[in-house]
Amino acid sequence: MGLLELCRGAFGASDLYQVLGVRREASADEIRRGYHKVSLRILGKVYAVLSDQEQRALYDQQGIVDEESTVLTQERNWEEYWRLLFKKITVKDIEDFEAKYKNSAEELADIKAAYMDFTGNMDKIMESVLCVDYTDEPRIKKIIQDAIDSGELPSYKAFLKDTKQKMNARKRRAEQEAKEAEQSREELGLGTGDDDLKALIQSRNENRKKEMDDFLSQMEAKYGNKSKKGGKKAASKKGMK
Repeated sequence: MGLLELCRGAFGASDLYQVLGVRREASADEIRRGYHKVSLRILGKVYAVLSDQEQRALYDQQGIVDEESTVLTQERNWEEYWRLLFKKITVKDIEDFEAKYKNSAEELADIKAAYMDFTGNMDKIMESVLCVDYTDEPRIKKIIQDAIDSGELPSYKAFLKDTKQKMNARKRRAEQEAKEAEQSREELGLGTGDDDLKALIQSRNENRKKEMDDFLSQMEAKYGNKSKKGGKKAASKKGMK
């Protein structure tokens, strides 16, 4: 079943703008806000049904939902309802998890699994591993390369042929995504009052950016000369012909 058919079945509309409740001229920010509202509204209703003893029993026994139940018909701000039910995740919560996860046995296993799943495609590996950004790429690559050298992982062409240009493209995408995430954070009111922590994170990101630039310079210095020599040799051969 295609996306439009799924939307028609789930939302009663095959028009993607209608699904999110936005106009066709909607900006990227309006589309993002529409997505958040629809997601929270649906998840809120699912939780409301399964957390109500009678409604859950009805669903478990007959596989149906009583759409006329006050659980679903009463007027609710589903976003506020969701926030009442679940603890607000703070920046500190995320950083604590990140500190525990990074360089752990779990992360190591996830990196190797991603390498196998995506046959060495660094674009997909970087997208799938938790808590990583472009500044982690040198570390991720070293973990993979060490595993290849030890015979633990096979050598895939996609990994060996990954270029500096691709790495820079991933860096630009990550920076754009970070900018969009910050805009979403502000719209949702996340982390309000953490100005000192925000300043710390920004400072850390600047340091990471410098480390990444230094790494790219080292790579260029190490392999750039070889490329230039190869180019001269190719040119001389062409001249001899």
